[in-house]
Amino acid sequence: MKCPYCFYQESKVVDSRPTDDGERIRRRRECLSCLKRFTTYEVIETTPLMVVKKDRSREQFNRNKILNGLLRACEKRPVSLGTLEGIVDDIELALQNSLEREVRSEQIGEMVMDRLKGVDEVAYVRFASVYRQFKDINSFMDELKNILETKEKA
Repeated sequence: MKCPYCFYQESKVVDSRPTDDGERIRRRRECLSCLKRFTTYEVIETTPLMVVKKDRSREQFNRNKILNGLLRACEKRPVSLGTLEGIVDDIELALQNSLEREVRSEQIGEMVMDRLKGVDEVAYVRFASVYRQFKDINSFMDELKNILETKEKA
């Protein structure tokens, strides 16, 4: 790290601690040439994850949208907020760890349904009915039959 006083290229870290928000690290450094001290901040560089919607428009990933959809699907169901936040954390981590910087909204919806199916079947059907936009009772019944067949195989 270059010294802001004498512009010498090397310094040593004297103290290091996280900032109040935990998003950055504050480092106290000492120049190896002039021995003056200065402060630097280290921040994780992130590339925003973009969501490609059905109409091909793009918007930045927003975990609150997933959480709100889960809350609506799980309304009056015995599913804790911690469980729902865990699902959102899991999805967000999987998306961040992928090498893609753009993800289709359909892919996110499928990830939500996969995780929700194992948590609460009623909430899963609620979410699927909105996500898949069931047109009539037959498409709804087909989804219920798929759930029952999967359950019988297991």
